[in-house]
Amino acid sequence: MNVLEINISGVFVPAALVWAGSAFVLSSLIDRVLSRTPIYRLVWHRGLFDFAIFVILWGAISGVAYHLAFSSGMAR
Repeated sequence: MNVLEINISGVFVPAALVWAGSAFVLSSLIDRVLSRTPIYRLVWHRGLFDFAIFVILWGAISGVAYHLAFSSGMAR
């Protein structure tokens, strides 16, 4: 199993933490945009909806980062 760590000013931080932080920032921005639209009236539970957006973004960011980090770069 390959473990990714990101060096931030000499401190090794788990990559999942960095990806979760980026997903949190993006989900906060999406929350602000959606708050100005009437879409939350269609949502049963706003907290669960926001959490689902966060999880989807975290998975997407993690998948793309993992693919970029460990892809061979050769198309077959």
